[in-house]
Amino acid sequence: MASPPNFEEGQSTYRPPRFNGQYYGWWKTRMRDYIMVEDSELWDVICDRPFVPMKTVGKGTVTVVKRRKEYNDADRKAIEKNFRAKKILVCGIELDEYNSISACQSAKEIWEALQTAHEGTTPLSSPKLIYLLLSMFFLR
Repeated sequence: MASPPNFEEGQSTYRPPRFNGQYYGWWKTRMRDYIMVEDSELWDVICDRPFVPMKTVGKGTVTVVKRRKEYNDADRKAIEKNFRAKKILVCGIELDEYNSISACQSAKEIWEALQTAHEGTTPLSSPKLIYLLLSMFFLR
């Protein structure tokens, strides 16, 4: 993987790597490592989904989302992880990139939007691709 010939922020350990629209693969690796060093649970939020506080109502049969007034300290700390991850990602991109992710509600959505924009969608697995090609051939 080629690194950019001249990058502005240097190798700072205090601020996230900056993405200017070029060398996405290089930035992606550096950002993942930066986030893991900050807090490995932030990377979990990006890979999985943000925490949503839930409660059971009635006789324990229905689960619903808690209202903000019902949050306890553990809920607030867990919710904060998504916002910390979002902050790091947003601080690591330039305005042009921000415009493409500004509607994203979670850090996972931001990461996936950037990945789709710069790497495309996930390629089909070989068996699926072979099946599709054979299906098209026999449809003729």
